[in-house]
Amino acid sequence: MTVRFQADANLNQIILLAVRRREPAVDFQTAMEGGLAGLNDPEVLRLAAREGRVLVSHDRKTMPRHFFAFISMDTSAGVLIIPQHLSVAAAVDDLLLIWYATEAEEWINQIRSLPL
Repeated sequence: MTVRFQADANLNQIILLAVRRREPAVDFQTAMEGGLAGLNDPEVLRLAAREGRVLVSHDRKTMPRHFFAFISMDTSAGVLIIPQHLSVAAAVDDLLLIWYATEAEEWINQIRSLPL
């Protein structure tokens, strides 16, 4: 199955828009489209998992801790952490590489930081 992405509320929207522009077939939801605005990390993880979407976030501080707590009780479609200092171009390239070269099943209960 193809990887589908879910942006959390703190993700730079330029990254999401650039991915959509470069490859319109990528299924990448904004936080607003996914109903995540204003939710805490555990709720965001729950909704992304329910929808089978890999969560994409800049949150290196709290998201990993909440992710590991979440997967101790449930299954996650995966989380990708993009450091704030990573260029938009590099982030977009890595997200598209993930979309082109991997399957959704490979990301189950995985958390990775970009760059790859």
